[in-house]
Amino acid sequence: MRIADNVRALQWTGDALRVLDQRKLPGAVEYEDFDSALGVAEAIRSMRVRGAPAIGIAAAYGVVLAAGCRHAQNPGTWKELIGEDIEILAASRPTAVNLFWALDQMRNAIASGGDDTSSLLAVAQSIHEEDIAANRRMGELGAELLKGSSGVLTHCNTGSLATGGYGTALGVIRSAYPQGVRKIYACETRPWLQGARLTAWELDQDRIPATLIADSAAAWLMRSGVVQWVIVGADRIAANGDAANKIGTYSHAVNARHHGVKFMVVAPTSTIDWDTASGVEIEIEQRDRKELLSEYFHREDSVIDAWNPVFDVTPASLIDAIVTEKGVVLNPTTEKMKLLKGQS
Repeated sequence: MRIADNVRALQWTGDALRVLDQRKLPGAVEYEDFDSALGVAEAIRSMRVRGAPAIGIAAAYGVVLAAGCRHAQNPGTWKELIGEDIEILAASRPTAVNLFWALDQMRNAIASGGDDTSSLLAVAQSIHEEDIAANRRMGELGAELLKGSSGVLTHCNTGSLATGGYGTALGVIRSAYPQGVRKIYACETRPWLQGARLTAWELDQDRIPATLIADSAAAWLMRSGVVQWVIVGADRIAANGDAANKIGTYSHAVNARHHGVKFMVVAPTSTIDWDTASGVEIEIEQRDRKELLSEYFHREDSVIDAWNPVFDVTPASLIDAIVTEKGVVLNPTTEKMKLLKGQS
């Protein structure tokens, strides 16, 4: 059976980054072109672009656009001027470490290159292409762990929309589907409904059947015995294996351990922050209260507030496997993660 993979959220046009506006899915499929670093940063900040790998890829192309603009302004000082653009891109989202990893790759390319900016595009395109290749490898490795299983639950969107293509956790599900994992469940993922809007749409595009559930139904689903694994992505993984991912992931991990369901995190090694010892140190982004509150409570005299963290941290002790393109870490610890670092 052919593994379907038809969706691409980011496309380089030659002079702009074309972005599929994920805020409008599934009702409308609309692309928008961004021809400046400021525009790309806004696309990330506004969640037109989302998903840690995709954010990093978009930022790399943002540096390419900034380099062209700054070089046109002043060929002699563009390397100094571009620092401001890189800082704007870095400030677009705080939690996804892939953003900072990709910007570091671009900084290194700027420092090691000559006055010509053309080589930067090759670096950005390499980051993009290598992400797709890494996702396919993770799909293979994760599917190996799923042998003998028939049902999985995933949270948020971790497919082609969140990456360069194919996906991380959803890439594992893509690879496992032809091998017999046919009971695929996706949580709606409040409050932005990435599961209900994006994962469901993406699987529908690739004709992979799935069942949507409310976030609060996950524990009851696990109790039924229909799923053997929970499979999620990550926006940042600490050196000890603690993993930050979309809010609600931690709850799924706690419920999975209680019900004897295994828990898998799938992410490229660029998501591992080796300078962060544990999840306690990971900054958790807080978004606008209005994303949770109905319009009635937006008025100034309302006494109702909202707490809106968009990520939480799952301790390594609740994770059965971390799958990367470099290999699999079972029951992660700091020492086991160090073995993976030696391969990256």
